[in-house]
Amino acid sequence: MLTIPLNVKSKHPLYEQIYLHIKKEIQSGALPVQTKLPSTRGLANHLQVSRNTIEQAYAQLISEGYIESKQKSGYYICQINGLAEYHQTKLTAKQLKAEKRKVYSYDFSPFSVDLTHFPYHTWRQLSKNCLTQDENLFLLGHNQGDDRLRHAISDYLHQSRGVRCTEEQLIIGAGVDYLLQLISILIPRNQLIAMENPSYMRAYRIFKGLGYQTAAIDLDNMGISMEKLYQSNASIAYVTPSHQYPIGIVMPIKRRMELLQWACEEENRYIIEDDHDSEFRYTGKPIPSLQGIAPQDKVIYIGTFSRAIAPAIRVGYMVLPTPLLAQYQSEYSYYSCTVSRIDQAIITNFIQEGYFERHLNRMRKLYKTKHDTLMQALGIFKDNMEICGENAGLYVVVKFKTNVTEDLIIEEAKKNGIRLYGLLEHYIQKPTDNTPTFLIGFANLSEFELQKGIHELYELFKQKNWFHL
Repeated sequence: MLTIPLNVKSKHPLYEQIYLHIKKEIQSGALPVQTKLPSTRGLANHLQVSRNTIEQAYAQLISEGYIESKQKSGYYICQINGLAEYHQTKLTAKQLKAEKRKVYSYDFSPFSVDLTHFPYHTWRQLSKNCLTQDENLFLLGHNQGDDRLRHAISDYLHQSRGVRCTEEQLIIGAGVDYLLQLISILIPRNQLIAMENPSYMRAYRIFKGLGYQTAAIDLDNMGISMEKLYQSNASIAYVTPSHQYPIGIVMPIKRRMELLQWACEEENRYIIEDDHDSEFRYTGKPIPSLQGIAPQDKVIYIGTFSRAIAPAIRVGYMVLPTPLLAQYQSEYSYYSCTVSRIDQAIITNFIQEGYFERHLNRMRKLYKTKHDTLMQALGIFKDNMEICGENAGLYVVVKFKTNVTEDLIIEEAKKNGIRLYGLLEHYIQKPTDNTPTFLIGFANLSEFELQKGIHELYELFKQKNWFHL
C-alpha cells in the first residue's frame, strides 16, 4: 500500500498532493512499469480521505498518460519512452555568489543610459490610456507597423535628421538586430558586405551568421576609406556616418558624397546607414543623415529608440529605398510586425503629444553636463592620453600613452572596482597599432562617480607606473 504524506494545511488540495507524489514516484522509477496501484477505495481507506479525492488524483494521472485503467483489473503504471525528469537542485552559497553579476564601483559602460530621469509617470499614464481607450490594440495590425507610429516616426526623422521618406517606406521591428535580418531577405547571399573596421560587432556577427561574406574596411580621418572600399569589390556598405561606432568620427560632407557616388555607380550597390545615437550631439548643429542628401534611392536607413528612450524599448525602424520596398511588399508582405501594438501605441502617443521631444531635450542637457564633467576629470592624465570622438554620443574614446597592454589595464582595473571597455574587441581585423584604447561611457554614472572613478583610475596608473616615460 502506498504511504503518502499529506498536509491538510497546505495550499495544495489533497488530490493534488496525492497526484504529485505518485507522479514523482513514477518519474524516479520507484514505481516500475505495469506496477498495479491500490484501488481507489483501498487507498482512500489507507490515507483516511474520501474516495472522490483518490479518483481525482488518478484521473489526472490518466489524462497525463502516467497510468492506465484496465477494465475489471485496476490501475497500472504506463510505459513512458524518453521521459524527461526535472531535478531542482539547490545552489550552494558559493555557486549563488558566482551566479551573481559582478558589481563594480565605477562601470564606464558605453552601452548604458541614465534611467533615473526616465519619465516613468508619463509612461505609466500613456500605458493606462492605451489599454483603456482602444480595444482594437489586441487585434493584429499592419505588417509593417501601425500607420500612426510610422507617420509619427517619418515626421520626427524628417524634422530631426533630414530623412526623406513616406510612412509607407518605414518598417517597424523589434530592434536593429531583427531589421538587419529582414534586410537579408532582400540582399542576395552572394553580395559582399563592407564594414567599417573597427565596427559594430553585433551587426558583423549577424551578417556572418546569415551567411554573408564581409570585408573589413579600415578608417581614415574622414571615416570609411574609399580607396579600400573600391578595392574590396563590395556591393553593400554598412556605415555609421553621424557618429562612427566605436571611434566616434563624424563623416564630413566630402566623404558622404564620395560614398553616395560609389553607391550610384552600380545598380545593385546600397548603403546601410545605422544612425545609432544621432540624438546626442554636444557642439554645433545636428549632422543630417546620409539618406537625406542621397541623390538616388541608395540608402537603407535604420535607427532605434534604445538610446533615446530606454534599452528595453525594443523598437527599431527602417526606411527602405523604393526598389527594395517594392520587392519587400511583393514577395515578403507575409512577415508580421514583431512589436506589440500596445507598445507601438504608447510610443506613438509619447512622440505625438510632445513627451519625446521634452525627454530628449532634458537628456541632452543632462548628458552634456556629464560629458563635460568626464572631460574635465580626464584632464588629470595631461599628456599621457589622447581623446577622440568627444562631441557626440554617450562615451568618449581615450588612448593612453603607455607600454602596457589593453587587457592588462582592464584586468587590473577590475581588481580595483573599475570596469573598462577596450577598443580591440570591436575590430574585425586586429590593428597594428596596439596603443591601449578605451570607450569611456558616462551615461549611467553621476557627476561625482565620474570624477571619483577617473581619479581612482589615475591612481592605479600611478601606482603601477604605467605612464609612458
